[in-house]
Amino acid sequence: MTDLSRRNDGGTPDPDDADVDTHHEGSVDERFRSFMEGLRTSLPGVQVLFAFLLTAPLQSGFSDLSGSERAAFSIAFYTSGLASVLLIAPSIHQRVRAPSTGIRRHSERHLWWATWVAIIGSIAMGVAMSATVFLVSAIVFADSAAAIATAVIATVVGWAWFYLPLVVFNHDASTTGD
Repeated sequence: MTDLSRRNDGGTPDPDDADVDTHHEGSVDERFRSFMEGLRTSLPGVQVLFAFLLTAPLQSGFSDLSGSERAAFSIAFYTSGLASVLLIAPSIHQRVRAPSTGIRRHSERHLWWATWVAIIGSIAMGVAMSATVFLVSAIVFADSAAAIATAVIATVVGWAWFYLPLVVFNHDASTTGD
């Protein structure tokens, strides 16, 4: 379990602190491999969304978008691009840290930072998905329906991606000893 009382000045656990996340399942290499497998499920979704958004301005009706639809498009486009960059970053880290550089490929610090980069990328992906839901719903229905659909999607993203692992699963672990 991570000792949250030992923090760096940024308010997050210090990855250089030996006590950070001392409850490990496997070696750093095994945990990094598992981490990368998890990213492989997120990447196709954000890449398809980004590709869809790249083609949208080329459509004949794009110039007819209202101000709120253009704002939703901009938010979706830029956050899906950001999510793509951040979710791809840990794979690039491995290439940059290849044996030819002399830098150890995986370390606790690398895994810690890669995890935070992926979390920020996941947040950006959730924002992009929510903005895209607004955009498509506003075109097909009306802004009020789009706002409701967006609120539902954003709530489900927050619940499924963050509340469950941080609150529900954390509570389960503390009561079962896992």
